[in-house]
Amino acid sequence: MTLLRPEATALLRRWREILAAVGLGLIGLWFLSLGGYFFAPLALLTLGLATGWGLIARRRLRFLQPVAAPGMVEIDEGQIGYLGPTFGGYVAVRELVEVRMIVLHGRRHWRLKQADGQALLIPASATGAEQLFDAFAALPGVDMAAVTAAFTSSADTLLVWRRPARAALT
Repeated sequence: MTLLRPEATALLRRWREILAAVGLGLIGLWFLSLGGYFFAPLALLTLGLATGWGLIARRRLRFLQPVAAPGMVEIDEGQIGYLGPTFGGYVAVRELVEVRMIVLHGRRHWRLKQADGQALLIPASATGAEQLFDAFAALPGVDMAAVTAAFTSSADTLLVWRRPARAALT
């Protein structure tokens, strides 16, 4: 028996990381209220961690799209995989050279291109697509603000990231 309605549980689950960062910030404020040479620096450190965590959690929140596309995304040992009913495949994160957000048939898709020319389309609203945030964060020179801004762009094709020339594949 659950005490909360399913809608409330879903809302809390969606915002759980931001709520945890707020909780850490409240602990930092409590440390600050204690004062002293030990608690003041600890409070500032805790508040800094909470602020950074909250900013990252806010960006990650954009990746939590309602599941509206078939298939699922899996990330395992440096490979991004999409298993869909009509298409799918795998790409290695270290071999990616380009990430684009494209709109096909009114739905947003990630287009991941490897150095050998292979490309993988992943619906942004597929099950597990929120895991792509962490995979994209590992790319060299990526601007995560640009990655999250791709969800609100009105362009049909938007280049989100391209491998810098100095970060050639090894």
